[in-house]
Amino acid sequence: MLIRRLNLAKPLTTILGDQNHHFRFLTTTAESTHTQLTNPTTTLTSPVNPSHLLRVCTILYQQQNSSESRLHSSLSSCNFHLTQEFFLQVCNNFPLSWRPVHLFFLYAEKAHPRFPHSTLTFNKMVDIIGKSRNIDLFWRVLEEMGRRRLVNDKTFKIALKTLAQVRELNKCVNFFHLMNSCGFEYSLERLNMVVQTLCETSLVEEAKYLVLKLKEWIEPNGVTYGLLIKGFCNVGDLIEASKLWNLMIDQGFEPGIDVVEKMMETFFKKNKYDEALKVFQMMRVKRMDDLGMSTYRLVIEWMCKRGKVTQAYVVFEEMLKRRIQPDNLTLSCIIYGLLARGRIREAYVVVNGIEKPDISVYHGLIKGLLRLRKASEATQVFREMIKRGCEPTMHTYIMLLQGHMGKRGRKGTDPLVNFDTIFVGGLVKTGKSLEAAKYVERVMDRGVEVPRFDYNKFLHYYSNEEGVVMFEEVGKKLREVGLVDLADILQRYGEKMATRERRRIRAVET
Repeated sequence: MLIRRLNLAKPLTTILGDQNHHFRFLTTTAESTHTQLTNPTTTLTSPVNPSHLLRVCTILYQQQNSSESRLHSSLSSCNFHLTQEFFLQVCNNFPLSWRPVHLFFLYAEKAHPRFPHSTLTFNKMVDIIGKSRNIDLFWRVLEEMGRRRLVNDKTFKIALKTLAQVRELNKCVNFFHLMNSCGFEYSLERLNMVVQTLCETSLVEEAKYLVLKLKEWIEPNGVTYGLLIKGFCNVGDLIEASKLWNLMIDQGFEPGIDVVEKMMETFFKKNKYDEALKVFQMMRVKRMDDLGMSTYRLVIEWMCKRGKVTQAYVVFEEMLKRRIQPDNLTLSCIIYGLLARGRIREAYVVVNGIEKPDISVYHGLIKGLLRLRKASEATQVFREMIKRGCEPTMHTYIMLLQGHMGKRGRKGTDPLVNFDTIFVGGLVKTGKSLEAAKYVERVMDRGVEVPRFDYNKFLHYYSNEEGVVMFEEVGKKLREVGLVDLADILQRYGEKMATRERRRIRAVET
């Protein structure tokens, strides 16, 4: 049996924040009671005894199926000091097991009736019970929290998210009614908060059900509909998003610019190009003043991706006429669009006109040149960006490596140039022998297509001090066989290895 030991040095005051509440705790001696009553802060800031915590958690784990009298007797014999921090630490030791936590709660209720539970301790316990999917107990604890008036916004998030995940939709609605009867009145702000939480976890259907069922008591507003529309866009359901859009318009609400952009982006991603432009045209006719940089950038980016550079320039000129200055992200889209159409000279004119190019500009230039199979010229841009003080990212290296070696990696007779060999060696060095064996099997079996070479994993596995030496040696070998550009890329990565220690050193220097 293993009991996970936690860092117990963190006092509860750092979790609760600065609150003007005074707590009284039941202790075993009159002297300690006098100390707590005269200075209650000492109880909150005193650290938990790790031996007591380990002993209590061990008993709860070993005797979780024992009788109540035996369990309570064993816990009482530990002589531990029960505080809110101690209760939280016990919960942290059982993050997915409801029984030990609930048994400890029952013990505290019986043996320490004066122990002051807070919203924090109840939320911690109810979250664990919810993750354990004990819905009956989960609902009873929520009722107890409402009776004690220890409910806050986090309680609503935990409750609705858990109930929605197990499709207890009626209980989702009844929770609002239950809280209203306990003094937490129906609130549109709280409903919107819950809808946002559900949509962020892809529980959009459940969020819509909740809104429609509570409509009699809580009238949704434009924010509510906007959250639902963005939620359905995130899961790719354009039909439901369109229905809610029309319903929102019928209710007299105007979609926010963030909702409009989300709809347009989803139309683009679903290859419904004309529908996205219809939305954009609608905004140009009815709400021209609401169009800003982000909307124009979105349209220009997707036009350039589809090779419609001329149309992108029309939108770009309209943006300039409205005195909206383009940012580097927008210009990088124009640069990539021009290069994708083979208009290299025009792309460089745009680049030279940028006063302070950043990583997005260089990435647009490199990506466009690689699309034209000009890997050597892209590497020269890579050298130039370093010379100007623009630090490459992992994405920069991956793009360049793919441009030079293809998506499946370079094959060669020399093992120092064969990147399959280098990759397998990196897997073995990091202790991932099973992954290495699987990769070798796929490569050796000519009947199965060799998977794409994972440059991301390759660079990650060699992001250590050994990688510095390895890249230096490989760079020398690559130069010997005439692959100077590839050698420069790998040696540069070796010099700027993204280990934790090197990042800390760079941060301090900065």
